[in-house]
Amino acid sequence: MGRAAAQALVQLESIPVKGRAPKTGYTRDEFGPAWADTDHNGCDTRNDILSRDLTGETFKAGTHDCVVMTGTLADKYTGATINFVRGQNTSSDVQIDHIVPLSDAWQKGAQQLSADQRKQLANDPQNLMAADGPTNSAKGDKDAATWLPPNKAFRCEYVARQTAVKGKYTLWVTQAEHDAMAGILKGCQ
Repeated sequence: MGRAAAQALVQLESIPVKGRAPKTGYTRDEFGPAWADTDHNGCDTRNDILSRDLTGETFKAGTHDCVVMTGTLADKYTGATINFVRGQNTSSDVQIDHIVPLSDAWQKGAQQLSADQRKQLANDPQNLMAADGPTNSAKGDKDAATWLPPNKAFRCEYVARQTAVKGKYTLWVTQAEHDAMAGILKGCQ
């Protein structure tokens, strides 16, 4: 088992196992404005993540390299290469995924976080990744017990990142989610 997977497995064992809380009261607004500039670099979080995860990116003139116009994504969820082009009919080809979906986080402890902590969770680069739009849409708000990336080579990193985020924000896991995560991490090389 790889060192990162071993560390994630140890961390997973420290995360409480509880039932899923009701979705009552959940709206995206509970996590602050979408794509805020929480790191105060002048760029919104969506563009920060596109800039981080794409290669060969180009930027809109006059935006201080904030608005990503084009680039290439080596999509971790599918293993495919996607050419990103900003536009009304093309921007959704590459979406920014919350590795721990916000709705799932809400039902597993985020209700009890402060508004600032929820905003931080929604904009935390560790919890965000550029991803194939249709695959991200298919994932929706599912946890590791009900959805894993089709690209099996990425599952170890995916579950390790979920574990890190859940630990960082004192969220919990369900028993089925715990068992699925532990099974993936134990199989990592």
